[in-house]
Amino acid sequence: MVMSTARGQRRAFDRDEALETAMTEFWRYGYEATSVAALTQAMGINPPSLYAAFGNKRQLFSEAVARYAGTHGSYGARALAEPTARAAVERLLRLAAAAYTEPGRPPGCLVINGATNCTPASEDVKAELREWRDGTKRALERKIDADVASGLLPPGTDAMALATFYAAVVQGMCTQACDGVGRAELDRTADVALAAWPG
Repeated sequence: MVMSTARGQRRAFDRDEALETAMTEFWRYGYEATSVAALTQAMGINPPSLYAAFGNKRQLFSEAVARYAGTHGSYGARALAEPTARAAVERLLRLAAAAYTEPGRPPGCLVINGATNCTPASEDVKAELREWRDGTKRALERKIDADVASGLLPPGTDAMALATFYAAVVQGMCTQACDGVGRAELDRTADVALAAWPG
């Protein structure tokens, strides 16, 4: 894609690279605190180029979240590919500990932190991120239910409560990473959480 930058000048515009930059800005500062001016400065484009390529800030955010979920935030999907719920939870916690403290990246998780301090005007943003999180929790609940049915977990195991507990652990690990806690300590948190797995 090529965008005009000034009269008589044309500059190649790498949309994929710009989206990666926007994703990082939203990840670092959250939706509302990231202005169009900050985005265009970081992306190295002007506002008309942003609107032409992405529609508006809200549409850009949704696209950035989808990119995050498919790249840096793909640990949830990779964990859920494990054959059992126990293996999925362990992998989820280990991958989250690594992702939340990855050098050169903002700490924590865009899907957890992207709308923590939004005003009522951005309720749709909060709802979008909540749906991403709920999707992972529901998938984990289904895996737990399947393991109860197959005898891998005790009868009567509360799949919803167990999935919610580990979702809460993951969200807490995200907050700890944003507070500067390192990967080794998050791994120890994962150890404690895994000890609560029903046996």
